[in-house]
Amino acid sequence: MKKVLFLALAAVSFSFASCDSQKENNMEQAADNVEAAGEEKADAMEAAGNEAGADSVENATEAKADAMEDAADAQPSQATPAPATTPAQ
Repeated sequence: MKKVLFLALAAVSFSFASCDSQKENNMEQAADNVEAAGEEKADAMEAAGNEAGADSVENATEAKADAMEDAADAQPSQATPAPATTPAQ
């Protein structure tokens, strides 16, 4: 039962992901890149013994990445997906 539910949710996720425009996908990738770069910088700062600075950098880059993802999500999708159906039990 759990496998069926998981597969159904995965299928719905992929159907929604396929509706994103190329511009939205590019914006989300840029947000992921910003977050990854921030985490890398924070890890280097933490390794150098600056935990407070690392936390600050990580929080700031996460906030910036979240804002970028929110802006990407505000972009109109290419198509309206069909409503999800639940599998028979």
